[in-house]
Amino acid sequence: MQNVVSMRRNQELPKILVRSAGVLLLLTSSVVAASDGFINPAGPVAEALRDHLIFIVVVMAIVIAPLFIALPWVLWRYRLGTKSGSYQPNWEFSWPLEVLIWGLPAVIVGVLSWNLWHQSYELDPYKPLAATEAPLEVQAIALDWKWVFIYPEQDVASVNELMIVAGRPVRFRLTSGTVMQSFMIPRLGGQIYTMAGMVTQLNLLASEPGQFRGLNTQYNGMGFANQKFMTHAVSQADFDTWAVNMSESKPPLNQTAWAQLAKPSVLASPQSFGSVAEGLFTGVIADFTGGYHHIKADGTDL
Repeated sequence: MQNVVSMRRNQELPKILVRSAGVLLLLTSSVVAASDGFINPAGPVAEALRDHLIFIVVVMAIVIAPLFIALPWVLWRYRLGTKSGSYQPNWEFSWPLEVLIWGLPAVIVGVLSWNLWHQSYELDPYKPLAATEAPLEVQAIALDWKWVFIYPEQDVASVNELMIVAGRPVRFRLTSGTVMQSFMIPRLGGQIYTMAGMVTQLNLLASEPGQFRGLNTQYNGMGFANQKFMTHAVSQADFDTWAVNMSESKPPLNQTAWAQLAKPSVLASPQSFGSVAEGLFTGVIADFTGGYHHIKADGTDL
């Protein structure tokens, strides 16, 4: 009998170790995700998102915290054999309890609704960020399974690598050369969908120099997990130097290069281009709209 018990213990030990390792891995990944997400913001948009989440947690704690306090108290007060709980078989209604049960949640829902409405307008992705400098213009094209970034003012492009200026707003105009995808840089905040034949916008700002992970959060096939890019926030001087070096040393992004780039693939490393074929961004949009010329509601070209 003792041998059987010992064998069972030996069989359970690996399971316990595996489960413990799984819990440890989950906790570690949660810490890493938090440090690489909007909980650790590097820009005003992500900071506003973090503050909004904290506000919701604090307001909800008004309901949740009393429950954790009241439950053990009720279990103790009305436990079997106690004499402290009064017996009231005819009790059926209490105004204070009714107000507490229905009134407090109604107030909380109202406060959360107003805050959500206010934040939705304040964090409108199309709304330009307040700044003294003009925003850096970036055209982003989602492909399978890569991101193409075109800098129209500098006439350069990069793939799976985004270069921006720390402290200067960035205005993204985004589209897709394939299925719908979702653009996000967690530490800078914001998330916006890209759709074929359409243009969406996103305004972000990095408050400090650094490197920030970007990715596609919309599943789009077998290469989805590898569709990531690194965002580099640098000084204006470093950005200008980078753009000049690109234009002088990198090949052009012409129609031949684009045809190769547009094929579904996962790149081993980022790519750079020293010039961009004229009208490439609008051409990608036209490929999915029958070649018609589209005008946005504000009167500007797509």
